[in-house]
Formats: sequence, C-alpha cells, structure tokens
Amino acid sequence: MKSRIPGFYKLSAEERLKLVGEEAELSDEETERLGGTGLTVEQADRMIENVIGTIEVPLGVATNFLINGVDRLVPMATEEPSVVAASSNAARLARRLGGFTVEVSEPVMIGQIQVCNISDAGAAKKAVLEHKSEIIRVANEQDPVLVKFGGGAKDIEARVIDTLQGEMLIVHLLVDCRDAMGANAVNTMAEAAAPMIEELTGGRVFLRIISNLAVHRTARAEAIFSKDDIGPDAVEGVLNAYAFAASDPYRCATHNKGIMNGVSAVVLATGNDTRAIEAGAHTFAAYPEGYKPLTRYWKNDVGDLVGAIELPVAVGLIGGATAVHPVAKACVKILGVKTASELGGILAAVGLAQNFAALYALSTEGIQRGHMRLHARNIAVMAGAPTELVDKVAQQLADEKKVRLDRAREILEELRKD
Repeated sequence: MKSRIPGFYKLSAEERLKLVGEEAELSDEETERLGGTGLTVEQADRMIENVIGTIEVPLGVATNFLINGVDRLVPMATEEPSVVAASSNAARLARRLGGFTVEVSEPVMIGQIQVCNISDAGAAKKAVLEHKSEIIRVANEQDPVLVKFGGGAKDIEARVIDTLQGEMLIVHLLVDCRDAMGANAVNTMAEAAAPMIEELTGGRVFLRIISNLAVHRTARAEAIFSKDDIGPDAVEGVLNAYAFAASDPYRCATHNKGIMNGVSAVVLATGNDTRAIEAGAHTFAAYPEGYKPLTRYWKNDVGDLVGAIELPVAVGLIGGATAVHPVAKACVKILGVKTASELGGILAAVGLAQNFAALYALSTEGIQRGHMRLHARNIAVMAGAPTELVDKVAQQLADEKKVRLDRAREILEELRKD
C-alpha cells in the first residue's frame, strides 16, 4: 500500500474512493458501502434500541502516514474541517526523517471489584493477594476461548481507599484481552470472581466493572520534524506552545482535545468506543497527579523538533460495532491492521500528528487561516449555495477573511445576479 499520494485532495470524492479501494484491495460491495449506502436501518435496529434511522458523518482518508516503516492510509470519521488535512500534512513532514515509530504494550485491561463493609481492610487485602491464583482460575473459567489464544486473567492487584462511605478494598483483575476491547469479557470475569472475594474478605461486593483508565494498555509514538522543513522559528514556537500547555490547565484541555480530534476520528471510523477512549485519555493525562499534555516536545542535538505521545488505547477488532458495521469493517481493511495492538499504535501516531499540526499552525500563521478556509465551504452551504457555486462563495469568503453567514448570503446574491 502507498500512503504518499501527492494531489490526493485535488481528486473528486469518486476518484479518491476508487484509488483507496485499489490500494486496500476492497471488494465492490465494500467500495459501495463506503461510497454512500453505509449502514441500513435494518442493521442499525440490531445494534441499539428504539432505532428510527441513521446519521451520516463524513469519512475521509489521511495520507502520508509511515508507521514503523509501513505505509498506512488512515480512515477518519469527523464533522470538523481541517482535521484530515492537518494529519496528512503532519505525516508528510514526519516522513522525511523516518515517519512515526510506535510501541504498544500488551492489551491488558482492568476489571474493578469494589468490596465494602469490611472490618479490617488490611487483612482483607492480604487474604485476596494470598489467594490470587484461585481467583484467576475462576475468572479464566468464564472465557476458555480467550485463554486458548493467550489471553485471560493474568494478575490481581488490591488497594485500600478512603471514601465518603468509609474504607473500601478495590480489587483489580488484570485481563489480557488480545484483539478485543474486552469490556464483556472483563465484566463477566469480575462478576464470577466476586463471590470468592466476598468469602475471603468477609465484605460485600457492589460494583464489578471494567475501568476505562487503561494504564496497562498504552501506545507510544515518536517522530522527528526537520528544522529545515518547518524552520527554526517554528521549532521554537511549538516548544513554547508545549510549555504553555504543560503549565496551564486551561490551555492543556484544548491541547489534549486537539489530539483527540484525530484519535477519536479513527476510533469512530473503525467502530470502536469513542467515549471510552476519550475518558481514558483525559484521565490518563491527569494520572497520577495533575492534568498534563499527552504529548511532549524537545529539540535534538541537531536542532530538529522531536515529538512523542503516550495514551491508553482500549480498542479492539473483535466484537461490537467493529464486527457488524459494514463501513467500520471496510475501514479496518483500509488500515491493513491484523491486531488491536496495531490499531492502537496507529491511534498514537495520528494523535501526535494532529497535535503537531495544531501547534505548528498556532505558532506560525495561526489556527484560523487554514481552518476557516475549509470551514468556508460549510458556511456557503448554510447560506443556500447550490453545488456549482459552493466553491466560488467559499473562496471569496476566505479571500476576504470574512467567513460569516451574512457575508456568504451577500456573495451568493451577487453571483446569482451576475
């Protein structure tokens, strides 16, 4: 697969789809699904309750990504202009010095078991840890298929916390979920282990649920951006922007939101859980203390800019919408991933690319120039411009730097008179 496709954005949507279909070796049916038929109401009715229809979100493809030496075309589902273009441009700049290097941990999720009404929390914790192997055995009996493929419960952690309701013992069941996100497997195992934990501790178990703070299931990505490509001033500008986010929570919230613009778009395109990923990422940014940027930047010995990111990647290729949504399945095929860990690594690379692109724009020309140029097309459509006039209205809005609905209507009226 080639991901470096100069002029890709200049092609029509039909030409882009044809090219991506050829690169990813999509079937005619998969290409047709991506081209507009998408998810039927009948399919949707089997996914959630009280279905009345579906809602379409634009699906784009980010180009230029080179990840661990492999070219990747990256599907992104988002309604926000400039996200796909920004990721593609950042990936292009990263290619010169090797693209993105990623590392992904084992796919281990945490199942939490909350034990209340205990008279001696320390003794209860000791009892649980002394019977670790028996608890793991009970948990693994619930999913022999997962165990067969090398997954399953691997370890037990226990900690005592002070709460408004008094001391509680929180038992963590660490489960290797392999290529699944793991919520169903982890929750089932936690529920099965609960009676034994109650017996061991003399307490009462209430919650038995997966945690979306997946500290054991993370991905890290790193890339170098040449000072010759972006300029020494931009290197300093990005470093200053990063320092701002690292020291100010108001800026840091927006810094990390920008990262998730890219990450969540890929998560949605592949049918994974955007809420779980976003909750995990923002909590991870505050873990163990203080809200901080998910990315880091520094200068190397020759003055190039180095960027790095680490974030939780609780995504899967088995089960959920990923397994049943026809567009999600086609997007996974476009990515060319075979494991959930590969997908997690791509999320990290996209998050770093998105963040670099934002900081680069903010510290040079400003974020609005490129964003508003793309947003102008939305404004033109809102003003009622027909298809043949949308680009003309948008171009004039961008040239005037007045991307407003009232001005779009005025321009449209002028064009109609002409």
